[in-house]
Amino acid sequence: MKKLILIGVSLFFAGYASAQKYSSKTGKVVFEASVPLFEDIYAQDDNNLVVINADNGEMASVSSVKNFHFKTKLMEEHFNESYAETAKYPKTTFKGKIANFDKTKLTASPQKYTVQGTLNFHGVDKAVASTATIYSKDGKIYVQGSFTVKPADYKVTIPKMVTKKIAETVNVEYNYALVKQ
Repeated sequence: MKKLILIGVSLFFAGYASAQKYSSKTGKVVFEASVPLFEDIYAQDDNNLVVINADNGEMASVSSVKNFHFKTKLMEEHFNESYAETAKYPKTTFKGKIANFDKTKLTASPQKYTVQGTLNFHGVDKAVASTATIYSKDGKIYVQGSFTVKPADYKVTIPKMVTKKIAETVNVEYNYALVKQ
């Protein structure tokens, strides 16, 4: 499965054979959909695959949805079977660009950039934008950011009996340490 995902992301950059590419197979993506007074809804994927074309700021990432782990197995099971429907929609992808990205201007001092692109989750493509902190240190590019999404925008159905226990807006955070290919 990881090879298939890696091939898919690599195809995204197929037109950039001579481009400087940075990648990571251990990117961290977390989402949180908790509401006060109810059990925390938090999941993390430590195997997000991400690639950045350092020549033009294009980036792509892929997560196997089953890689998101919750604090309880029951919550994880409900997420995979009822909400994300991972048998039908096994991965989530992002394809986009870091606006005004110039690798030559990266330093060890974090700088703010806007990342815009398309997030595909649950079979639905939706435009997303985030502010990312990006810096370079020890030959790696570090990217950290966050954005919010609404499950309803991705046709995720929340049963009425639990709608008050799950936030209408989900916070998504990402954290990558990418190395040159």
